[in-house]
Amino acid sequence: MTASATTAASTTATGVQLRAVTRETDAPGDAPGDVLDALGAQGVAWLHDGAEFATAGVAATVRAEDAVALLASIEHDDDPNLPGAGPRAVGSLPFDPTAEAELVIPTRVVGRTGDGRSWITEIGVTPRDQPARHVSPSRFTVTAMSDRLAWRRAVTDALVAIDRGDLVKVVLARAVAVEADTAFDPRSVLSHLRKQQPGCFIYAADGMVGASPELLVARYGDRVVSRPMAGTAVPGDGALERLAASPKDAREHRLVVEAILGVLTPLCTRVDAASEPEVDEFADVAHLATPIHGTLRAPVPDALTLARALHPTPAIAGTPTAAALAAIQRLEPHDRGRYSGPVGWVDARGDGEWAIALRGAALDGTRAVLHAGAGIVAGSDPELEWAETEAKLDPMLRALVRP
Repeated sequence: MTASATTAASTTATGVQLRAVTRETDAPGDAPGDVLDALGAQGVAWLHDGAEFATAGVAATVRAEDAVALLASIEHDDDPNLPGAGPRAVGSLPFDPTAEAELVIPTRVVGRTGDGRSWITEIGVTPRDQPARHVSPSRFTVTAMSDRLAWRRAVTDALVAIDRGDLVKVVLARAVAVEADTAFDPRSVLSHLRKQQPGCFIYAADGMVGASPELLVARYGDRVVSRPMAGTAVPGDGALERLAASPKDAREHRLVVEAILGVLTPLCTRVDAASEPEVDEFADVAHLATPIHGTLRAPVPDALTLARALHPTPAIAGTPTAAALAAIQRLEPHDRGRYSGPVGWVDARGDGEWAIALRGAALDGTRAVLHAGAGIVAGSDPELEWAETEAKLDPMLRALVRP
């Protein structure tokens, strides 16, 4: 039944002994046919290009800055034939980079590699949640939490600050609330997003569920990868060609690339970034994207440390960072929570993947709150930026509102 198995022991700060077992599964019924069937009530899901995992239970809750040290204290033999398996810390971080952040080390992780192999990591005994019979919502109320007039005022205020030289760019977000007649089912929403948003990072963590197109950072050994995005178009009628040729979007995009290179370059022996951005087309929108690859110098920082060093990028806050964050606090009427914060995982090796929690919703029973933002730079038009937020809201609205 097991192609490989390892055991491990560790002690948390509270003195609780942790023992982990990882095994590759190959027997029918040993692992769920769909990893989403293993998603616990407070679990985390991560789905991208066929590599997937879902968690259940809580072995430990740990401050983000302590997560890798606790994981590393769990002795766990590497299995070169099963990369990425084993204990990991998972979750999402708040948008506010000064807010306290915690991650969870789950008691059970069910994963599948990109080539279809399955594995399970367990710490202690985890009750296997049976997917509850769920009655899907059939009636919905959708409410914009701020109107066009308030949006125009906020964008105009930002443009005045930009003309004054206080800002170069600020990303403003607006919120939409959806009320349903029965509670939203995260598994159902995730399943829909997996089908409808190929190429995205499909995630569920800390109440947030969504499909992000943007990789903040990934680390595999000494390799680091980032794929920043900024500049948006809705495909059709030559929009992609206009996006590729737009000086405004190119300028906005370059700010993000330069910020990420500014963080990664001192940490690397080599960093390569494409000289010109690509146009990444997703199901509903397209973005300018620049792939960045580097080789980290020793001592190699872990993926979570890299994510926290990069966050918040100009793609979701603006620049200069301090001035942009102050403008967001002043101009946005609703707290972002975990919207546009890092979401993902890190393991005991320090490897991990962190996306930006975009194109998602915070689910709370029968209520969902969605955010979408637009980068405001010199030359931005409030109506065009509103239309951009509509395009970004649409995929999640369709995933939720399915009467």
